[in-house]
Amino acid sequence: MNPIDYQKVKNMSQVVTRIAPSPTGYMHIGTARTALFNWLYARGRGGKFLLRIEDTDRERSTPEATDAILRGMDWLGLDFDGEVVSQFDRAERHAAVAHELLAAGKAYKCFATQDEIQAYRDAARAEGRSTLYQSPWRDADPATHPDAPYVVRIKSPDQGVTVIPDQVQGDVTIRNDQLDDMVLLRSDGTPVYMLAVVVDDHDMGVTHVIRGDDHLNNAARQMMIYTVMGWPLPVYAHIPLIHGEDGKKLSKRHGATGVEDYQDMGYPAAAMRNYLARLGWSHGDDEFFTDAQAMEWFDLSGIGKSAARFDFKKLQNLSGQHIAAAADDQLLGEILAYRSKIGDAELSDDKIAGLKNALYCVKDRAKTFGEVIEKAHFILADAPLDIEEKAAKSLDDVSRSILKSLTPQLHNATWTREGLEAVTNAVAEAHEIKFGKMAGPLRAALAGRSVTPSVFDMMLVLGRDETILRLTQAEGYTGS
Repeated sequence: MNPIDYQKVKNMSQVVTRIAPSPTGYMHIGTARTALFNWLYARGRGGKFLLRIEDTDRERSTPEATDAILRGMDWLGLDFDGEVVSQFDRAERHAAVAHELLAAGKAYKCFATQDEIQAYRDAARAEGRSTLYQSPWRDADPATHPDAPYVVRIKSPDQGVTVIPDQVQGDVTIRNDQLDDMVLLRSDGTPVYMLAVVVDDHDMGVTHVIRGDDHLNNAARQMMIYTVMGWPLPVYAHIPLIHGEDGKKLSKRHGATGVEDYQDMGYPAAAMRNYLARLGWSHGDDEFFTDAQAMEWFDLSGIGKSAARFDFKKLQNLSGQHIAAAADDQLLGEILAYRSKIGDAELSDDKIAGLKNALYCVKDRAKTFGEVIEKAHFILADAPLDIEEKAAKSLDDVSRSILKSLTPQLHNATWTREGLEAVTNAVAEAHEIKFGKMAGPLRAALAGRSVTPSVFDMMLVLGRDETILRLTQAEGYTGS
């Protein structure tokens, strides 16, 4: 991963947002929503959306997890500007800032050992005092410094308050005597995460930090670094986390929590973007909307303060609307990509063409790509069909004889819905039955299933020759 041209970004007077996930596992749905909010905010204002991988935890960070993040971003359609930034690769820059603060007297070397710190806290607890560590090295004369390992701590203000101006939470006030002198560099000289985040956000020109409210307490400590460095603060917006339907933090006990799980379940990316945008943000009563509308409407003022609850039924409802509204070319491409993702065999060109022709009659009321494919079984299956048991029951002797009388009529029928309806209704009348009695046998003959699209739609998609072939084969069906 290569660094981007930070100076170029900083010189732009435009909105710059970022998503900065840790590569320690799959891409969580909460991370995806945070990325979406940042993407919408930047794209809707002609700004930049950046991606940084916070991979400083070398024991937990893996290339596979980074790949999962990139796959999730790609599937969701959240394009980002510039190159992916590795936080670990910038460790020297982070350390340089700490040394700059050290030289300016805004940070200090602390030689306290872990045992000494623990003893301080134990004594404070026993005496009923705050266990917030106060280092004796804060104002020590450098001449008294021992030749021993040390950490670098920032000199935090010990009086007054820190106010976090937040676009979602409002002004959040924290007493400064509740903030310790945060460690900037460990005893081995490596920077801590809290320092790295601030330096990276500043260098990348990030103007708006939109992230989960589990980072709200971090903001006060991170603001210290901005202040002592004389850097302008970004706009903060800490968004509530996502809960399950039971009101508890979303976890695997509620079902799928990884972005790729929803891809594997056959939800369109557009539906996921729509649903995640509505998860904690609103624009009036609008539920179904396009990306263009979301970019136009999205604003931090529309984000609620309460945790959003993940509702699978609402996701399915929106998914069905997006499938029904999708252009056939786009929908076909997404279905083929879905089949590839779940390991289904590639379709022949003829089958792909047939599937495209069938979309008009199979995409309505389908909630997932899997349901579209299931409804399109009639065009994807090859004759002779493997007829399901329930459907086979409709192919009794009487029904097969009726199909046998219908087949010759189809040779010269006008191959339109009106023409096909006229022919089948005429055959039904000749046998003194209503068309409904013919529907079951026709479904079994054309699709091998009892639940299918309209028989006339299937005939139109299959074409005259294939329709007649399948009816002829059904006429001789014996159940074996």
